[in-house]
Amino acid sequence: MAISTSVSLSMRTETEYLSFLIDYAVQHNFSVALWRLPNDPVTHLTISKSPERLTYTSTLEDLPPGFIFAPFEPAAQRIFLKADLSFSFSNGELDQPQTAWEALSNVSLNDVPANKDFLINKPQIYCKQIDPTPSTSKDHFIRVVSDGIREIEKGTFEKVVISRRQEVKLSEAFDISEAFQNLCRLYSNALISFVSIPDTGSWLGATPELLVSVEDKHTFRTTALAGTQPYVEGTNLKSVAWTQKDIEEQALVERYIISCFKKIRLREYEEHGPRTVIAGNLIHLKSDFTVDMQATNFPQLGSVMLQLLHPTSAVCGVPLDTSLKFLRQEEGHQREFYAGYLGPLNFNNRIDIFVNLRCLQLLPGKALLYAGAGITQDSNPEKEWEETELKLNTLLKVIK
Repeated sequence: MAISTSVSLSMRTETEYLSFLIDYAVQHNFSVALWRLPNDPVTHLTISKSPERLTYTSTLEDLPPGFIFAPFEPAAQRIFLKADLSFSFSNGELDQPQTAWEALSNVSLNDVPANKDFLINKPQIYCKQIDPTPSTSKDHFIRVVSDGIREIEKGTFEKVVISRRQEVKLSEAFDISEAFQNLCRLYSNALISFVSIPDTGSWLGATPELLVSVEDKHTFRTTALAGTQPYVEGTNLKSVAWTQKDIEEQALVERYIISCFKKIRLREYEEHGPRTVIAGNLIHLKSDFTVDMQATNFPQLGSVMLQLLHPTSAVCGVPLDTSLKFLRQEEGHQREFYAGYLGPLNFNNRIDIFVNLRCLQLLPGKALLYAGAGITQDSNPEKEWEETELKLNTLLKVIK
């Protein structure tokens, strides 16, 4: 079988392809995952005919190519979308397939009429109904933050990450394909993703936080990301001053990662940072950790560390058990897939999993945005509210 597509289809734009493929998946009750990795010009889309529920101990390295989507709750089952059909796009056009598997996917497009019937104004997506009062009031958030600070002072935990939700009405002109592409243009350093699954719903996001990366079964990577300030274009990152609260919050995340290494008696790792990095309209403190998996003889390090790391202190707290108990009792909403994780598995010998931050859940005619703030003993409740406002703006500027 020739690895090619028809001439007429090669004339279609990326937006047209994305809209058609998303709509095709929903019409057939399939699932779809759409993503672009940080600093990568290539967009990927996969269609999965039947989502698979993974147990918490499933080994990622043994799975076929696909996309993983996991909720915040650490014991909950994860969703794996096997890539039954797979497409990639560069420079606004459908890429020529590079493998026989990709060719089989692209051949399915040859049955699409090369006329106006191909054009989809707005693709359908799965929308999940949730409780009728989803937004978090400022008074409630301030109260929970204040309660969290008191618990820190009592020694219940060192840090807790408190989230909030904001409901936004979508205009009739909202188009998921255009929103995804706008995020790609605005946030080159983030994983941009859209996931739509029957009975689960649809999520759009732009997250800068790498959780687990494995390259060529050789190199493992993870990051510690904490501290938040607004980014002003032209700022010299080397001159940015950080508060003691931000520095300590970052140090807690670093220590959490190192404690996970210690649990598996892994001592051979490299640590670089912290340094100031840009994430869209924000800046953060970031440290990178790298492990040579062959030198340490640890071929399943990605799966093992994912179990240990999630949920990290950057999205839950320290210690895990007491901070998680506080959130379940006081936060006032289910996080669903916010602060869970997601990403492509086993494409081109890579695993790239990110924490699901800066994300929104699509509802009928509305979007529900999520954001959180790390609380320490030096936190100011009003400033923590302002930090969540900054984070919400990452997606607000796109959907509005």
